[in-house]
Amino acid sequence: MAASEERTLPSPSPYPIAPPAPAIPKQAQTGATGTMHAGLDHFNTAPADDARALLLDCCASDRWAQRLVEHRPYPDLDALLAAADEASYDLTPAELHEALAAEQDEYPAPGDTPQSALTALRAAHAAYEAKFGHAFLLSLDAFHDDEHLDQVLASLRTRLAHDPDEERIVAAEQLRRLARERITDALYVLTYA
Repeated sequence: MAASEERTLPSPSPYPIAPPAPAIPKQAQTGATGTMHAGLDHFNTAPADDARALLLDCCASDRWAQRLVEHRPYPDLDALLAAADEASYDLTPAELHEALAAEQDEYPAPGDTPQSALTALRAAHAAYEAKFGHAFLLSLDAFHDDEHLDQVLASLRTRLAHDPDEERIVAAEQLRRLARERITDALYVLTYA
């Protein structure tokens, strides 16, 4: 595909966090351009507004998304993720607040979780949001599905003890990790769409 061709991306998801996707298969060689899979190719050649909308589903900071769009094309997924990390570290307090304000709490499906655990989870989320003014974020990528509830509850308890400045640092790191996961998931969807 010529560098000047543009592809339209699917409409952004109405959900702020994409469901977990299977691991991305090893990227295929594309000649002299290095390793690149179809999803990254779609992202690199999409109209700027479409690429920006995809990124805003990953992290709701306008400047973060615009910065990533402006630096296209990316030679591989690692380069895009590194750029996303760098842009995340450069968020101002106002931009971090903007991104955190767009996040929503996630709860497990009621049928899969005991009612007492759901009640405790909702109460802890409400206490967290009341104290810090935004939804609780936690990357669970490193944990098995059956560990998620315990990890969320334990992390909520620990982080409720933080002061606002300390928690802002932790929340920013969790947002950075989630943005990486969401970018990877979005490119996976584009690869197999």
